[in-house]
Amino acid sequence: MRPTAARSRTAAPPRHPLTTACAVLGLLASAALSACGSGSGSDPDTVKVSFKQSTDNSVRVMDTYLAEMKKQFEKANPGKKVELVPIKAPDSEYYTKVQQMLRSPRTAPDLVYEDTFLINSDITSGYLKPLDAYLDSWKDWDRFIGTAKTAARAEDGKTYGVPDGTDTRGLWFSKGIFAKAGLPADWQPKDWDDVLSAARTVKKKVPGVIPLNVYTGKPAGEAATMQTFQMLLYGTNDGRTDPLYDETSKKWIAGSKGFRDALAFVETVYEEKLGPDVSDALDPNIQTHVRGELLPEGRLAIALDGSWLPQDWGKGAGHEWPTWSEELGLAAMPTQHGQAPGKVSMSGGWTWAIPAKAANPDLAFEFIKVMQTKANAQKWYAANAGIAVREDVAEDPAYLKAQPGIEFFTGLVPATHYRPAYPAYPKVSTAIQEAMEGVTTGDLSVAEAAKGYDEELRAATDDQVIEK
Repeated sequence: MRPTAARSRTAAPPRHPLTTACAVLGLLASAALSACGSGSGSDPDTVKVSFKQSTDNSVRVMDTYLAEMKKQFEKANPGKKVELVPIKAPDSEYYTKVQQMLRSPRTAPDLVYEDTFLINSDITSGYLKPLDAYLDSWKDWDRFIGTAKTAARAEDGKTYGVPDGTDTRGLWFSKGIFAKAGLPADWQPKDWDDVLSAARTVKKKVPGVIPLNVYTGKPAGEAATMQTFQMLLYGTNDGRTDPLYDETSKKWIAGSKGFRDALAFVETVYEEKLGPDVSDALDPNIQTHVRGELLPEGRLAIALDGSWLPQDWGKGAGHEWPTWSEELGLAAMPTQHGQAPGKVSMSGGWTWAIPAKAANPDLAFEFIKVMQTKANAQKWYAANAGIAVREDVAEDPAYLKAQPGIEFFTGLVPATHYRPAYPAYPKVSTAIQEAMEGVTTGDLSVAEAAKGYDEELRAATDDQVIEK
């Protein structure tokens, strides 16, 4: 998700781990709620659409896209209106505000942008409406790839959101820094040792730059859990199947060697000073620094990061960098020892969901259908550097050539994994971040951090845990 985003770009009754921030955010949230109220007095001809607005004032990709969709919808449906209700907030605050809004018919919008990271929590809480009755009669639904559909499907088998794209992750590297270090411009590491070896070479031969960035710790949030830790964990031997959650027993997994190996990789990066200074790594704005400064300014050699980065580098975006495709190389993240399938990726993404207490759900789905025509979906993927979830778009040569890197990141889809986004997942994610932070700062050994995680896991899941 990037947030999902981009991106992407990532749970209640189980409480979202960030709901403790609600008190601090009370005034802001109240303003958002009053602005987004629908309620019994809502106009039956107006669909209210809530979405996450970037906190970077120079990046308004979603705003521009939705403004065009609003025009199309209103032209095709005379007398009907779309009211766009942006929520300008970082991811964590956005999640909190959305959950507050969904609790009451007075404040629930008709359509809401939901991160796949949290959708199952909101489903379990009864905040979202199942969409199966709409999907069954919508022919375009057959065009969506199966893995993307599962991202919004709950344990009850019903679907609660329409994905608007996905993302994948890999290794971005600076060709200029690699040239100075004597590393190849077509670098494709075969295992974790190759990644660390390249970082060590950069440290030795190109002083003054950061060899490798992997997000870590609680300040980075889901970027640490998903973008770093699970990219490692799913590449271990334990990662051939889901290494966090056992689908057969419906329980979470503790005591895994793969978990400790992934922590050890993170520990190595920061212990050997291959990554940013720890204080910078634990800065909540580290993601903005990476894509907005470190990579464009040639101060970072390798970044384990997402497919959506170019959305910030295009013309009119927040950090224009017209030559990025010439200056950066792309490589798949390898598995731990190069074992099959040889590479690994994680995918997240966002969905459009209809709140259970929406005043105008039918009109909301009509707006989804406008956004998700083949042509409009393709526009959105190009605008936000997204990865197609419609097979007809993914096969379109125009899509594959729309932007450098799209073909590479789309090619990672067969090797990708999705988080086990069950209601307990946000608490599990926080426990992973705490373990990562412990080994990053050196306050905990790998064994101590893994033990602490296992204890937190039992508490977070009501002891629904098995040992592996």
